[in-house]
Amino acid sequence: MNEVAPSLITEIKTILKTARQNVARHINTEMITAYWNIGRVIVDNEQLNGINDATARSTILALSKILTTEIGKGFSRSNLFNMRSFYLNYPTVQTLSGQLSWSHYCELLSVSDTSKRRFYEKEAINSGWSVRELKRQISTSLFERLLLSEGKTNKETVMSLAMHGIEMSSPIDILKDPYVFEFLGIPENKPIMENDLRKALVQQIEKFLLELGRGFMFVGTQQRVTLGNVHRYVDMVFYNKILSAYVLIELKAVKFLPEAVGQLNSYLNYYSAEVNGENDNPPIGIILCTDKDSVDIVDLFSYAVVGDYGVAPFP
Repeated sequence: MNEVAPSLITEIKTILKTARQNVARHINTEMITAYWNIGRVIVDNEQLNGINDATARSTILALSKILTTEIGKGFSRSNLFNMRSFYLNYPTVQTLSGQLSWSHYCELLSVSDTSKRRFYEKEAINSGWSVRELKRQISTSLFERLLLSEGKTNKETVMSLAMHGIEMSSPIDILKDPYVFEFLGIPENKPIMENDLRKALVQQIEKFLLELGRGFMFVGTQQRVTLGNVHRYVDMVFYNKILSAYVLIELKAVKFLPEAVGQLNSYLNYYSAEVNGENDNPPIGIILCTDKDSVDIVDLFSYAVVGDYGVAPFP
């Protein structure tokens, strides 16, 4: 067999890498521009119809439900509010940077102070911060630490420390962002739920549904919930026709821990605000957990989240 010159392989890899980067940048630019324009038309509609901030909330909630039904994911109430805020804080589209993703901008919009937000935006661009790194810098108050530093030397020291552990992202990582999956209308790559519980439930799904009771309809596994620009996943979601309510189930391959209640409660609040229809009752949460070595449906212990924080055994 003829030998292939390493330089040929390297050149082909370079061409492919460049093409992938260009595709990622193009998608990112189109998505940011589209979301900026959606924010613009929302604000224009509010001004045209004299809608104030209080009425805007109910208008966006109604808009969210219609767009989600007719177009698909990507138009949650929180994401539409981000688009509205995006336009209000960046009224000129030319000021937007193609080096930052929509996830970057969602994180920046959580910073209310304009000067502080501009600082983090500039540093994110100059230093190539990933979304995770941007979040870390904001949460550790880099801006405030620099203000408190005395002299140029101290400021340089703070910036040097801030760069420690920086996580660089390649442009192709943009394509892995759940927001991009929504924008392109393609299925999202979801994480796998805890394997033992998943296998047990799949193998005995009919028995599991009977255990839940009457009126249950299966919605799906690993249903995404976005809280503060952080993507999390509900293990299993059902809808009960009799109760007119979504039922969220979290699977834990450990014994019951109170922390699981707080996590599930945040999911319930999201479904109540973002997913519920006008005729839906508040969602119900169930935690299925086990501390045994082998997993069996009969051996699972279940708890229902009642109200905001109450926990009760689930029959």
